[in-house]
Order: sequence, then structure tokens, then C-alpha cells
Amino acid sequence: MKVFSIDHLEKMQGEKLVFKDVSFSITEGDKIGIIGVNGTGKSTLLNIIAGVEESDGGTVDHPKDYTISYLSQAPVFDERLTVLEYLFAGDTPTFSLIKDYEKTLLLLQDNPEDSNTQEHLLKLQQSMDETNAWDTNANAKTILTKLGLYDFSRKLSEMSGGQKKRAALAKTLIENPDLLILDEPTNHLDYDSITWLEDYLAKYQQSVLFVTHDRYFLDRISSKVWELAQGNLYEFRGSYTDFLESKAIREENESLQRSKQESLFKKELAWIRTGAKARSTKQKARIQRFETLEGDLKNKSYSESLEIELSGSRLGKKVLELKGISKSFGNQQILEGFSFLFKPGDRIGVVGSNGTGKSTLLNILSGRQTIDEGEIETGQTVKLEYYTQENEDMDESLRMIEYIRETAESIALKDGTYITAAQMLERFLFPMNTHGTPIRKLSGGEKRRLYLLKILMSAPNVLLLDEPTNDLDTQTLTVLEDYLETFAGVVITVSHDRYFLDKTCKQLLVFKGEGKINFYYGLFSEFLEESKAYEAATIVKQSAEITKPAEENKKKKKKLTYKEAKEWEEIEDKMEEVEERINVISKEMAAAGSDYGKIKALSDEEDELNEKLEYMIERWEYLAEKIEE
Repeated sequence: MKVFSIDHLEKMQGEKLVFKDVSFSITEGDKIGIIGVNGTGKSTLLNIIAGVEESDGGTVDHPKDYTISYLSQAPVFDERLTVLEYLFAGDTPTFSLIKDYEKTLLLLQDNPEDSNTQEHLLKLQQSMDETNAWDTNANAKTILTKLGLYDFSRKLSEMSGGQKKRAALAKTLIENPDLLILDEPTNHLDYDSITWLEDYLAKYQQSVLFVTHDRYFLDRISSKVWELAQGNLYEFRGSYTDFLESKAIREENESLQRSKQESLFKKELAWIRTGAKARSTKQKARIQRFETLEGDLKNKSYSESLEIELSGSRLGKKVLELKGISKSFGNQQILEGFSFLFKPGDRIGVVGSNGTGKSTLLNILSGRQTIDEGEIETGQTVKLEYYTQENEDMDESLRMIEYIRETAESIALKDGTYITAAQMLERFLFPMNTHGTPIRKLSGGEKRRLYLLKILMSAPNVLLLDEPTNDLDTQTLTVLEDYLETFAGVVITVSHDRYFLDKTCKQLLVFKGEGKINFYYGLFSEFLEESKAYEAATIVKQSAEITKPAEENKKKKKKLTYKEAKEWEEIEDKMEEVEERINVISKEMAAAGSDYGKIKALSDEEDELNEKLEYMIERWEYLAEKIEE
């Protein structure tokens, strides 16, 4: 069994202590999720383990043949390469063979009568047979397709940032290392891709170490949770749910201890303020005890309750109304005759596949993009703020407190009291001693948290959120979710995060593509389950070879009907046919080259056949059980 371990890890960044005497091990098969407030060193830890950043102390131990693949938050791309060339850019013999095969296949497509190219391709095919490289090639194309990348010959320079990130994820997965390190792998993925990635990682035999804001993803994949806090690493065995339960118990115990400390602190504070001189050994010890206690309390202060109930600006009955609006970019229709009335108190999630126009809707509502047709009516009392995917107008030479005070020195709470900018920074997990830090010294996640706070400090009554969970830590998301729960205005959120949408939205606008938008009342998870059930029912209905199963009735006698007996006679042969077709599809996908249209069609057929096969297996088990009884 392969084990990766680090003992007594130390790391400084400037004057900031990131890790102090941290030790851990990663055993083969571990699925470890890392959580912690932005700036606590999650990405730094991944960089150190991956070997792209050096530590200031500590020892690393692992087998000589131990392999690591790393998806960082900012992958480096050679944009001259195509998607497939990028995937197989490594120097392994299998990758080199596949690259040669794909290149020769493209040459033959351009010159189908070239006998030399035909002969070379034949030799490469024989080598592919001998080394089982077909499986690697087919697996790579399957992964790309599942991540929404169908044009394998497309240059990276022609792709969006999100598409490049998905290509980087695919490259990391196909290397099949001993340790798979993933930093925010669900960013830029839609629901179908996230679901597929969950299944892929759940079945992955080696170790996985990952950072994610997606708490459903974290809960399903993790067998351990590492929490980073104040330079330390705390390990919890089990899922994210198990971690929350353990932490709740730990914090309850700590609160009991804290109340005792606070009582002692008050006594010590009264004594120290008397101006006692440290003349005796006893007095020196008492002063040292006071300083230690004061430091402990300060370190714990920012983990207390973070509930926020800002008053916000008054919102009248009229909010936003869209009347038959249309929008297109070239030949791509984004909105077509769309009408919708946003009402006070609405919590609306905007969901759908990438590229269907979700962010375009927010840009239109915020006035950043114009519509081609229709009308938009905005209420006179609307004060709209837009949390975009980029930190807008952030002067990084400013200190944090200066940046927030540009918007407001203080803000009103619902009870009529006021909270200062400094207090708001603390509630957003920035301890008092960090308020003078220049923005340029913050991590990417800390900048996002600061940008979010600036928007909330403006006291909006209509809030547009575009992928708010990207780059925010789980604790900040909890703060935001609590804020939205008591927010009196309208919230319109574009997100793929199931957990966040379930907690914050009760209505959905579902973008279907080609300008079509459906409305759904309910939670996102409920919508997904209903959609999944509908698709499964459609697949079964379209399968003429299979008789729809009757509902099981335990009171009925366990005996095969005529149709069931006939089904039992044929089902194994049909299962074999489906399995053979799936194997053929795998080979056809490997040989499809850059014909991404064919690849997509084959992938869709493969999904349908897998669903069909799963259903047939369930039917076989059901019939076999009836026969045995």
C-alpha cells in the first residue's frame, strides 16, 4: 500500500505563518476534502504536496515510483495545441503513440488516397492493439465529452477560460496517478458534468485530495476532511456531514471552556488595570498568564456567530418586469420573447448548461447589455447591486478598511442600530489585526470575500449573484446564506452549486438553450430528481424490446406470468447484445479522431445503453428472485 506523508511542515509567506509543525499522511484510497477560510493556506498546501512550491521546513516521504497529478486554480496552457494534443502532452510511450495515431488520422482525412499514410496508420493501429492504447484514447475522449468538450481538434487559443479549465481537469484525470490533487474542480462545470465527476472519483481506486466549495460534492466524495485553521491541520474521519457533527460537539465543549476563560479574563483584566508592577516573580507569572489568556481569546473571537441582519434599502411593490425580451449573439439565440415579473421577496435561481445565456440575463437586468426586442420596466425604488465573476474596480493599493469605507463608514441593522465597516470586516472573517493589510497581499479567495462585503455594504434591495460560490470558502458561504435568509429584497442567482441553491432559492429559471426558458417552483435538488426520473422513464419507454415492469406486490403469489417467462428466456441474450454494443462504441469513439459530432452521438448512445443495461440487470435480478421463491 502506497503512503505519502509529511512531518513537521513549516511555511511562512512574508511575515505570515501559514503552517506550524503540521504532520499528516495520505494512504492509498483516501478521499480527502480540505476546508478552511480563504487565506488559511489550502492552495499553498496543495502546491507543497504537488512539489510546485517549497516549504520552509519538514520532511516528505513517499515511494520512489509515487505519481501525482495536479489541477491547480491557474493551469498553464500552450495555446498552440489542440485539445487532444494538450491532453497527451506527456512523454509516456502510450501518450506518444496516441499522439502519433491522432496526427496520422488527421493526415489521412485530408489525403485519403495517400498509400504511405495508410500504411503508417495500419502500423500504428497494430501498436495500439498490442499496448491497449485504445482504452486510454477512448477514456480520454469519454472524459472530454462528459466535461462538455466535443471538438477535440479545437485550438486552446480559441476556447473560453472555463473550457480551458475543463480541458485541464480532463488532462489531470487521464494520467491516473497515485495521488490526484484537485483545486476547485467543480468550477465551470454544469450539473451533468459535476454528477459524472462525482461518480468517477467515487470509483477511483487511488488517493484523491481536493479543495471545493460544493458541499454536496464534498459530502459525497470525502472519506476524510482536513480543516485548516490558524496554521494547524485538524483531521476528521468520514464525510462532510460527519465533520459538521464532530465540529459542533467540539465547539460546544470549547464554549463551556470559553465561558470559564472569559470569567477568569475579567478578573485578570481588573487586576492588570490596577497598574500592578511586575516586581515579584508571582506578579510576573500573573501578567504572563493574562497575556496568554488574552491572546487565546483574540484568536477565537472571529469564529463566533456570524449572523448578519442588515436593513437594506426600502423596496416598493414594483421591482423588475420583462416584457417579451429577445437577445441573440450572431446566430445564437439567448432569449426569445421572454416575459417575467420579479416580485418583492423573490429568491430565484438561474440554472442550465454552460453557454445558454444565464450570465447574459444578469447583464441585461443590470443594464450592462441591451436587448434586441421587448421592454424592461424597473421600479423607482430599486437599488441593484451585481456580484460578478470578476472583482470590479478593486484598487489593490488600498488597505482593506479603506476599500470598505469607500462604500460606507457604517451600515444600519434591522433593529435600528449601526455596525461599522471594521465590525463588518470581522463578521466576514477578517480579524481586526488584518484590517490594515493592503489588498494586493490577499489571496484570491480573500479578495472575493472582500468584494462581496463591499457590495453588501451598499445596502441593495435587488441583488444579482453570478456564480457566488466560485472561490469562496464554505464558512463565507454560510455567512452569505444566513444574510440572504433575512434579506428583505430580491435575490437572483446564477449558480451550479446545488447546496447553495437549495438553501437560498425557491424558484428556478431553467435555461434550455436556443432562447427557451422554463420556470420551476421548488428546490434545485427536487428539479434535478424530477428531470432524472423523466429522462429515465423516456429511455425505458423508447426501449421496445423490454416489457415495462409491473409494480411488485408482496401479497401476490411469486410466479412468472407468460410475458415474464418469455422475458426471462430472452433477457440474458439481450444483455449480452447491449454489452457488445457498448464495447463497439468504445472502439468507435477511439477511432473517431476529430469528428466531434460523431463522438457526441456515440457518447449519447453509450449513456442510453448503460441506462438500458442497468435496467435489464434489475429486471434479471427481479425475475431470478421470483423463480427461486
